Amino acid sequence: MSNTSIELATVPLLQGTLHIYVAFDWGDEIPLDRVRKLIPASAQELPRRRRTPQSFFYRPPPLHVPLANVEMQLAELGLVSATTGVTIFDFAAVSVSFHVPFSASAAALLRVAGALADATALVQKAHAAIEPLHKQVLPAIQDPLWQDGLSEEYFVFQFAPEMLHQGPDLDAWLAGMVHLESEPLSSEEVAEALRYRLSYSPQDLFVPDWAAAILVDRDCDDTLHAISFANLQLLEFRHIDNRLDESLQAASRIIQPLTRSTLPYWRMHERPLRVLGELKVEANGLFERTGNALKLVGDPYIARVYRLMAKRFHLETWIENIQRKLDVAEGVYKVVSDQAGSFRTEFLEILVVLLILIEIVVAFIHR
Repeated sequence: MSNTSIELATVPLLQGTLHIYVAFDWGDEIPLDRVRKLIPASAQELPRRRRTPQSFFYRPPPLHVPLANVEMQLAELGLVSATTGVTIFDFAAVSVSFHVPFSASAAALLRVAGALADATALVQKAHAAIEPLHKQVLPAIQDPLWQDGLSEEYFVFQFAPEMLHQGPDLDAWLAGMVHLESEPLSSEEVAEALRYRLSYSPQDLFVPDWAAAILVDRDCDDTLHAISFANLQLLEFRHIDNRLDESLQAASRIIQPLTRSTLPYWRMHERPLRVLGELKVEANGLFERTGNALKLVGDPYIARVYRLMAKRFHLETWIENIQRKLDVAEGVYKVVSDQAGSFRTEFLEILVVLLILIEIVVAFIHR
């Protein structure tokens, strides 16, 4: 990055695009071929440039639906019109995208970033924008469930390469932007915010943080797809984790009375066994589909972009937590299954004893 004597405050207005991504979960699964019969949609083909390898692709390709422009009020920018669209994946997750061109000073953009820290209004805008679409595709959704409190939003400030030639206060400004913090940050926090950064050439830069990213590049749709998918994957991992917590708690409530019971009725275990079995199949299937939807092979630039996002979102930790809870579910399933087998054996033994007693009684009667 070039260090010159020019201060950001003295630079003319910065121009670029604010990309807003909001992810929701609509249920367990959506057969995309059925969706295409219900609404006009096209397969989302990944844009490619020379640096984008053929090993970067969706499987299966999600569907993209363009929506009408949405008007929204943004701090410093005022009332803006956002180009809007939604991408629908087969595991019933959707990503709403808003694209807002801007022209503002560096200080004004920092205040925009600070205001975005509270994204409640934007999440509501995204929800309202796709609610009519949700009603149209609802017949195709398997086990539909749209939870109000489950969403993930992410912001990308995209600039032209000329922005890199600003002054020595650029790092502090970048840190504030990706932290969505308009107040000054400490040198340690600036270093943490800029810890992960990536450049393919001297003319581009990618700096991701937990809430937002700076992207200095042109024709970067492939990068934006990797970013939005990582955000959607974070939502799905949260969703799986929540479902595992709820199902394990429900299974525990069913199992506890059984462990205290002295009744040898093995059929009492059928329900917890079924609950745990369905839980394992559902969680493993969703986990597998979510993880394999975007194929990134090798070490190209776009794969490194995704890995930086995964580090910022702590996706590895989420995967470990989910896997640990799946192992717990497996252990509980085995315990209940063993109990069912033990109760079945006890029941058969009691039945044999009863038959013997009946035979003895009948023999005495016939004497």
